[in-house]
Amino acid sequence: MALEFLGSSNTSQGGGCPSFYRDTETGDIVVQGVALTDAGKRGELLQFKEGEDAVVVPAILFELHAGKVTGV
Repeated sequence: MALEFLGSSNTSQGGGCPSFYRDTETGDIVVQGVALTDAGKRGELLQFKEGEDAVVVPAILFELHAGKVTGV
């Protein structure tokens, strides 16, 4: 799998995340970010399966890079 960097936001203290990447083989989007650790909110996730995780993505990241993610 090769990842193509699509963009990040300026919300990170250390830079670099959250970020969007595209898998160049499948077209899937990979999100790098801070894990959702709030137990109450994790408990609200539907059909949360073994091996899955939840990542917090600030809305601004979608606003900045929606066209790159959707190809529009």
